[in-house]
Amino acid sequence: MADPLSADAFLAALKGEGVKVVEYDGWRTRNRNHKGKWGPVNGVMVHHTVTRGTDATVKLCVEGHGDLPGPLCHAVIAKDGTVHVIGYGRANHAGLGDPAVLDAVIAEGPLPKVNEASKDGNRHFYGFECENLGDGKDPWPAAQVDAVVRVCAALCRAHGWGTTGMTSVIGHSEWQPGKIDPKGPGTSMDSFRKSVAARLSAPPTFTVRAGDTLGWIAEAYGTSVDELRRLNPDIKDPDKLSVGQTVSLPS
Repeated sequence: MADPLSADAFLAALKGEGVKVVEYDGWRTRNRNHKGKWGPVNGVMVHHTVTRGTDATVKLCVEGHGDLPGPLCHAVIAKDGTVHVIGYGRANHAGLGDPAVLDAVIAEGPLPKVNEASKDGNRHFYGFECENLGDGKDPWPAAQVDAVVRVCAALCRAHGWGTTGMTSVIGHSEWQPGKIDPKGPGTSMDSFRKSVAARLSAPPTFTVRAGDTLGWIAEAYGTSVDELRRLNPDIKDPDKLSVGQTVSLPS
């Protein structure tokens, strides 16, 4: 179990994994926390939106629909792989699910067949909605699949999940009976989990953006400037990093 990352740490984790991020206005305080607690968080849940068009999809996930107010996730993953961060805190994405599944996620053990919907998932999972019609035919471009893998790896890396198994990453269909998401070519959750595990086995890195310094990176990742300089002997001036430069992080 873990407390949710701070908004800054969440953003840093995504960007550090090389994700292209767009921040929607007000995302840091857009949540459903008045309806219940968020946390402890135990895993990451992947969904599809049953929509077409990035702008319309983001708008829907921000505002919600009918009796399901937004935000409907923490971020929308567009077809081109861009991750639109829209909210942070409790979000209406997981709904009620099987407590046996949550137990398996916490233990990082094999997932049981989903049988009931009685446990509040909005409290326990980060949620990512992927722009897709969900008809089994709408394609999932390679850039979008790569972004899904990266955001899942970013959060698993930040929380230390994935040390004994990869069931910290699940699909909505593995949580709540009757759900089918994510669905479509190349969206097997086992395939996603294998890709996340492979990414986590590689040394962690951070991709520098405009304005980043070694001091900021050290603070965001709970390490020191001296340790980062030891891991990156090519860095001569910790206050002068190049945009796009890769900084190795402690394991």
